[in-house]
Amino acid sequence: MSEDTKIDFIYLSEEDMIKAGVTDMPSCVDTMEEMFTLLYKGDYRMAGPNSDSHGAMITFPDESPFPTMPKPTADRRLMAMPAYLGGSFQTCGVKWYGSNIANREKGLPRSILMFILNDIDTGAPMAYMSANLLSAYRTGAVPGVGARHLARKDSKVIGLLGPGVMGRTAVAAFIAACPEIDTIKVKGRGQKSLDEFVKWTNENYPQVTNIQVVDTLEDVVRGSDIVTYCNSGETGDPSTYPIVKREWVKPGTFLAMPAYCSLDDAMEQKDVRKVLDNTGLYQAWYHEVPKPAHNYIPLPGVRFMDMIEEGKLTLEELEDIGKITAGEAPGRLNDEEIIIMSVGGMPVEDVAWATVVYRNAVEKNIGVKLNLWDTPALR
Repeated sequence: MSEDTKIDFIYLSEEDMIKAGVTDMPSCVDTMEEMFTLLYKGDYRMAGPNSDSHGAMITFPDESPFPTMPKPTADRRLMAMPAYLGGSFQTCGVKWYGSNIANREKGLPRSILMFILNDIDTGAPMAYMSANLLSAYRTGAVPGVGARHLARKDSKVIGLLGPGVMGRTAVAAFIAACPEIDTIKVKGRGQKSLDEFVKWTNENYPQVTNIQVVDTLEDVVRGSDIVTYCNSGETGDPSTYPIVKREWVKPGTFLAMPAYCSLDDAMEQKDVRKVLDNTGLYQAWYHEVPKPAHNYIPLPGVRFMDMIEEGKLTLEELEDIGKITAGEAPGRLNDEEIIIMSVGGMPVEDVAWATVVYRNAVEKNIGVKLNLWDTPALR
């Protein structure tokens, strides 16, 4: 029996990824919905003891005897995020994540990401791809899945904190899920990012006829049908995280929170429905960091884990979006309920969207074919 030991894979630059459809938000929302159903059924694996870990991150000490060692500056992250996803995907992969907020001073994105997609049987590489857009669109698509099932169908107004990349992709996903949206209220740090957001919205979503730049968090939340906080910053003190107050939130609001957020006492009460992208993710995070965990990971879902420990909440009061997408739990129950969804981000999302984009690239002959070997030197 002859052996075929040759292994080729494709390299996909950011331009190649765009050609292969990485910015197709409606398709990405559909892909994330399929992924969440597989997640609920258990046809996936991530890292960590419970197979739900966000990934493995290198951290740096505040003080080091080595002058060349990086300092733990804002949003300094070096992280590997591996996962396997079953169903129609049957692939595995890992995203390598480098991040430093100081990159912006160099004209670079805060995060620079790459993804490798592997054959699940042999482990051979199938693709090595630029992952900034991959990551941004899958991150935005998850709130879109939430909006599809949990926002009012007649939603018209988005309240957005943070007009950067995450904010744009979240808006794209919300509009894909709720096509009647015609108004966005946006708060940002600088005029440049606000101007870029307004230009991007006008160019891509002409149905949004009313864009209001607002000055306060209350202005972002009050009167909005969908609210999302897509800001960045420093962890440590939850009192410095952007807050949502119950008095600002109108009945029927859907809040999707993929970034820094704190809730007032009234928003933590039982009459606010609490949905997670994956309960196991937050349980893994909770066991990985000191307590209170919300001091270290600024997402509402981590705060919910702290609340369970404090006896203020039970695990049964939390819902997974995958159970809803699988049709085994209801979506929005009525037009009055307030629903908050915590979005943590998971490597299974990268695997799902990377697989779809890779298959598009193969079908359209996009990318550069690279050879790993014809015959391995060692075996």
